[in-house]
Amino acid sequence: MMETELTRKLKIKYPIIQAPMAGGPTTPDLVASVSNAGGLGSLGAGYLNPEQIRSAIREIRQRTDRPFGVNLFVPEQSSTSEETIAGMNDYLNKYRAELSIAPDPSIPKFTESFEEQVQILLEENVPVFSFTFGIPPLDVIQAMKQLGTVVIGTATTVEEARQLQAAGVDAIVAQGSEAGGHRGTFLKSTTDALIGTMALVPQIVDHVSVPVVASGGIMDGRGLIASLALGASAVQMGTAFLASPESGAHEAHKRKIIASNEDSTEITNAYSGKAARGILTNFMNDMRLYPGTIPAYPIQNVMTRDIRQAAAKANNPEYMSLWAGQGLRLAKDHAAADIVQQTIEQAFVLVKSFSSLDVVED
Repeated sequence: MMETELTRKLKIKYPIIQAPMAGGPTTPDLVASVSNAGGLGSLGAGYLNPEQIRSAIREIRQRTDRPFGVNLFVPEQSSTSEETIAGMNDYLNKYRAELSIAPDPSIPKFTESFEEQVQILLEENVPVFSFTFGIPPLDVIQAMKQLGTVVIGTATTVEEARQLQAAGVDAIVAQGSEAGGHRGTFLKSTTDALIGTMALVPQIVDHVSVPVVASGGIMDGRGLIASLALGASAVQMGTAFLASPESGAHEAHKRKIIASNEDSTEITNAYSGKAARGILTNFMNDMRLYPGTIPAYPIQNVMTRDIRQAAAKANNPEYMSLWAGQGLRLAKDHAAADIVQQTIEQAFVLVKSFSSLDVVED
């Protein structure tokens, strides 16, 4: 066992949290497999409606009796003019034509009701509630904690971590710039909050008293031991699990992950209107040339959904959002439980090698 303050609080064997990747990758099978292997599986539920969340939670519970987490997106206020939306819709029509789907689709509601999503988590009494994109209302955090749910927030700067601690979270995910998927930045512009994991973790650790989880570019036991050495109480790994059989990522996405390198990703707002790290695609390249303003999240995310879904059906990764972190070259298509076990075994080997080092004082 590799016990830390956070593993005791979470009641897990190993200090490994599977990142809650919304949009399909975190299937109940993946979540349960990681939890059964001794880590903490996490359901990325930000895009799910309340009944989908309830169904996924109950399926996870059928597959494991171990703790697991559910992650939601904190709602954001965004204003985008009708003119900006119309301009983007016109531009996107060329991709729709290429993918043989209808132009000018009607735009559905931008997001699910956060309040209704939270209510499901309270009713189902989930073991762990995590969130990103900000800080939810304090009564939500208090209601979770009254039920005994462990509450975890996401920070990309020390000041964000301080505010999360003040809000009453039990732990903080320190999201380094290497991390795949959407940036959790909420206090300043994303371009001002691209601090690498190795620099970010110890600085947050020094300024908060709650456990810190290192996230971003961590793919194996080396990343785990390095993170613990920096003061983290656990690691959060996402890209490491994306190509596993249990992952719900599209097969074209999985193949891209296995075939890509450390310099294959970029941060873009082209798909969703919010900065996110993914494998470079033709869509990302072309959207650099867009002369107008990209609508803010979640509007752009909804506007590109039909394109991404059509690309997935056509097995065309160049128009899909291929979220991934910078540890790509270390990714494997192993089973989720094997990834957990291999990470821990490698970590123990490293610990033993350190203990055998001869330290010579001058």
